[in-house]
Amino acid sequence: MASFSALTTNISLHFVPNLLPVYSFTSAPTKNPPPQQHHKLRIRRTPCASALAVASPGVSKPDLLVNSLLSKVLESDRGLFLSREEHKKVAEMAHELEIFCVDQPVNCPLIFGDGGGNLMNCLKDSDLNLSRSWLLKFLTEWDVVYCSNPTSPGGFYRSTIGRLFFKTKEMIQVLEAPDIVRNKVGFSLLGFIDGEVSLKGKLKVVDEKWIEVVFTPPNVKIGGLELKYGGESEVKLQILYIDEKMRLGRGSRGSLFVFHRRHPSGLINQ
Repeated sequence: MASFSALTTNISLHFVPNLLPVYSFTSAPTKNPPPQQHHKLRIRRTPCASALAVASPGVSKPDLLVNSLLSKVLESDRGLFLSREEHKKVAEMAHELEIFCVDQPVNCPLIFGDGGGNLMNCLKDSDLNLSRSWLLKFLTEWDVVYCSNPTSPGGFYRSTIGRLFFKTKEMIQVLEAPDIVRNKVGFSLLGFIDGEVSLKGKLKVVDEKWIEVVFTPPNVKIGGLELKYGGESEVKLQILYIDEKMRLGRGSRGSLFVFHRRHPSGLINQ
């Protein structure tokens, strides 16, 4: 078995969790992101697509597309098990959903979880004594369930060789109002040593659809060992669609990401 020093040598910055595409991408650029003009993030209570759909009877087309897309990617190991045709179908559904995206999605309150009215109503008569801070934490946690370049989120350990040693347990992104992003990849080394890579970043708005995140150096935990390595990293993401259940994003080099809002059962015991 390789020493930990050898292991950390192999875990380059490509091993950093790419949740808002944090890593370097291998896919070809589709178009350049807009010039950087950082603005203060302002969360406006604009109606999002799924919120509008609630007022209509029956199931809306966005809901059908969201459910269909999630059914394809949730058990795909973040796209790794999908065929080329299935990736193409996911891209087509994502493109259709863009039509239903709210204007200026960077201002949509659902990004930071302020769309939890239904959850609040469900819990108001509950015996659970849940604080607002707990609900905010729950409502802003997203699972990364798909990337069109499946080995991009995680780099080396998601490669063919890396998967022999590292088993992905979870990829999570937490968005904390007004401008904090926390990314985490949990993994199992050789099937019995738990570990994780985490980053903390600051979010800046580039324009009405693009955001930029500057991350501090990643923190790595493997077993009882913990260390920081590397330097700051910077990523850009275009928000394509968002509702109470799902968020779509595209990195500056064209990779498509699907984020699925986590359920309360995932945090009750935390």
